[in-house]
Amino acid sequence: MPAPSPSAAVPRGRIDALDVARGTALAAMASYHTLWDLGFLRLTPENHALTPPGRLAAHVIAGAFLMFVGLGLVLANGRGVPLRAFSLRIARIGGAAALITGATYLAFPQSYIFFGILHCIAAASLLGLPFVFAPVWITALTAMAVLLAPSVIVHPLLDAPELYFLGLGRQRPDTNDWVPLFPWFGMVLAGIALARLGGPFLVSGQLARWRARHGIARAAAFAGRHSLAFYLVHQPVLLALLYGVVSLTGPHPRAGAASFRATYAANCVHTGGGAESCRVAARCTEQALRREGLWGLGAPYAPEQRLKAQGLSQACYEAAEGTGPAP
Repeated sequence: MPAPSPSAAVPRGRIDALDVARGTALAAMASYHTLWDLGFLRLTPENHALTPPGRLAAHVIAGAFLMFVGLGLVLANGRGVPLRAFSLRIARIGGAAALITGATYLAFPQSYIFFGILHCIAAASLLGLPFVFAPVWITALTAMAVLLAPSVIVHPLLDAPELYFLGLGRQRPDTNDWVPLFPWFGMVLAGIALARLGGPFLVSGQLARWRARHGIARAAAFAGRHSLAFYLVHQPVLLALLYGVVSLTGPHPRAGAASFRATYAANCVHTGGGAESCRVAARCTEQALRREGLWGLGAPYAPEQRLKAQGLSQACYEAAEGTGPAP
């Protein structure tokens, strides 16, 4: 490969400021996963991680991590690619990604992770390496093209499960973490371009000379230097702690109510009901199921329970329409 331009100069040691930034992103990720776990275990009325603000936060956190991948590719390989170190890094990340796939397949077989953040980082690191040495303008234009591709290239042929990793189909697969190459590889390329343009500032400016010497900054820098280990450990620890909490407290009494009402009302309207009547019937049915001990059983209804629930639902809708008494 040709030698990079002077703007791609790299430091001879770690840059504490980047480690702290990566550690901060890890803290944000752990906070988001805590929010998701609370909803998954029904410790909160709804899963706030799945709301529009929650999804936006997840995208911002993922984008930050992938930009750090691009920055790291330049800083680690700008003087030339150390093949052994680079291969070991890809092997570690790829092995961790395979571990995540296996573990989530056992825990969540219907929504296991087959191309999450680690899978994307491993693939993007390989695809991004040539751009460390390409002209910056080519990298920047490619980044823009990759980021915009899902809005431009959408075809039913790309809905094949084997191509889900591309992210160019019309459907979103049922998985707990999906970070396809399009548009996310674009964030890695953006990080590469940023590092190439800001190389001198990164390696010799005030940012490079700053040291994390105290408290939170040192902890964040430590986490940033061991980000893969932190990523692999934090979710099992969080889930273990929160499983302990829910075993003591039980689920939140309002857990699932909002999603139940929304789903009920949508299905009701779809089958010909009026929007207002369906909304009232949804609230009535939820309350009736609670009153009759049919809410939150944690298992499918027995036949007699199903008949009773259907009767309560029908009575609620008739009451909402004004054609029958409330159950």
